Amino acid sequence: MENANPSIISHISIGTNNFDRALAFYEKVLSTLGCRPLMKHPGAVAFGKEFPEFWVQTPFDGEPATVGNGSHIGFMANTKEQVHAFHEAALKAGGADDGAPGPRPDYGDAYYGCFIRDPDGNKIEATFWSEAN
Repeated sequence: MENANPSIISHISIGTNNFDRALAFYEKVLSTLGCRPLMKHPGAVAFGKEFPEFWVQTPFDGEPATVGNGSHIGFMANTKEQVHAFHEAALKAGGADDGAPGPRPDYGDAYYGCFIRDPDGNKIEATFWSEAN
């Protein structure tokens, strides 16, 4: 039987040095996109709509979590309004603005999105793609 999930990625994980703060942040922010916690383990939680796709966790090796330079995680939004809600929720939950909602002509006419730094410094994005822009 084929897997009906069209994604090419099974899941992605980011580390945190303050699990409770990160969990509270992502519960508020990802709910704007219809995501919720789907699996929980001590020091780890997986978010998704149907599948556990995005994990937030304390590092397994016990070393401090670090931010990847040049990497970020983009979440799909269904509307421009969801991009704005994601950005607003992230700022209210302790994130830092790294690019306000809006078009980015360099990314193409279909792109509309925003960038945030989460409380651990990870760069995240909400993106809405529409050829009708």
